Amino acid sequence: MSSGGEDSERKGERVAKVLARAGVASRREAERLIEQGRISLNGRTLTTPAVLVGDGDELALDGEPVAARQPTRLWRYHKPPGLVTTHRDEKGRRTVFDALPGDLPRVISVGRLDVNSEGLLLLTNDGELARAMELPATGWTRRYRVRAFGKADEAALARLKRGVEVEGVRYGPVDVKIERETPSHLWLLVGIKEGKNREVRKVLQSVELAVNRLIRISYGPFQLGNLEPGEVEEVTGKVLREQAPKSARALFASGGTGRRAGR
Repeated sequence: MSSGGEDSERKGERVAKVLARAGVASRREAERLIEQGRISLNGRTLTTPAVLVGDGDELALDGEPVAARQPTRLWRYHKPPGLVTTHRDEKGRRTVFDALPGDLPRVISVGRLDVNSEGLLLLTNDGELARAMELPATGWTRRYRVRAFGKADEAALARLKRGVEVEGVRYGPVDVKIERETPSHLWLLVGIKEGKNREVRKVLQSVELAVNRLIRISYGPFQLGNLEPGEVEEVTGKVLREQAPKSARALFASGGTGRRAGR
């Protein structure tokens, strides 16, 4: 194991990047795992992410060997409400990863959906791909169908296209269209590019609309389509290579079966 000044003399990749490419976690989450003392290299618990991993080194998470990186893959998942998007929940709630079919490899999510939200959640075995897809610089729009209570103020909704500050947090442009209005509620189509924590709910609340259902219908070029709640479908290798961000295209090998799995 090498760290500190030895890293510059030793060939290899930073440990957080290796963990991300193996689908263990995003780079940021991998650094948290190291802080928690859950990652070891060649039998020694790591205390810093400033470590290089070379050929022949053995990484482990919670004492279990980390598998070598597999070809980059991506799945579309229809997340039902009531599941949290985390591998471990301190409150003991059921997670997305508890609900996935057992024949999937270890995967991480591209971004998150909060516990009450539903719809399209992208899953990948490659943290580098997840990072590329999440970055605002990629410019991908996340689209949602939203049911909300309140009276639609079209002028206020139009102003959201310039961005808005809510409780000291600045949100980028939000595109909102009224899809359908009833005496008790309305359905909206909402598009955002940043995906900050509970962004859609907070931004709509700022114009006096209370969201009580939120369904993500697309993330960049990938659509929810006709996936049923709890269903997973792998994106084919061809589509993945064609649609992924340019910054991530070097990651891909051939693969992707398009196979669909039940809940």
